[in-house]
Amino acid sequence: MKLLIFIVLILISPLNQATEYQYVSDQLVITLRTGQGSAYQIIRTLPSGTRLEVLEMTDTGYARVRTDNGAEGWIRSQYLSPEPIARLKLEATENKLNKLKAENTNLQEKTKKLRKQRHELENKNKDLLSRVKTAESQLSRLGEVAAKPLLLDKENRKLQQQNISLEKRLQMMAQENQVLKDRSQREWFIAGAIVLLGGIFLGLLLPKIRWKKKNSWK
Repeated sequence: MKLLIFIVLILISPLNQATEYQYVSDQLVITLRTGQGSAYQIIRTLPSGTRLEVLEMTDTGYARVRTDNGAEGWIRSQYLSPEPIARLKLEATENKLNKLKAENTNLQEKTKKLRKQRHELENKNKDLLSRVKTAESQLSRLGEVAAKPLLLDKENRKLQQQNISLEKRLQMMAQENQVLKDRSQREWFIAGAIVLLGGIFLGLLLPKIRWKKKNSWK
């Protein structure tokens, strides 16, 4: 019979070896001992809220546990709780709340930065649009200025042709004036010659007329 119980315990033992964590219940301090009972040596004291890895559970009201530091021993299983005590829950909740508050603050700061960046980008966009309009206006003016040399060149060529025509006309007028001047000089020369010849003729004719009159009077 004892052999059968021993075999059953051996078969059940691996199931009890599965990793399981429980917490010291809401008591001030419990003791971790080397065996099942108050007669065994105290390894250390465990304050409430201490997390323990459950290695073995017995029907005698004791559990073999291991602390996070690796200390192993026995405690009364009635002091174990599958969930953290209210104080730890409250602390965890407060930590989560503080974390959420910090994240919310960070998000608010990021939102402010993003809004500021968006405002700056909008201002830059407006400035760029204004510059583009100015550039387009300047480009249009440059196009007009660039078109003016072509018009000026055309007008200059036209004026050059007009100047050439005027120079030809001036030359023709100068030639005509020279011809008229020469003709006038010739006319004056002929007139002078006629006057001179008339004077000579009269100078020769008048004495003869006077002589004939004197003879007729005698």
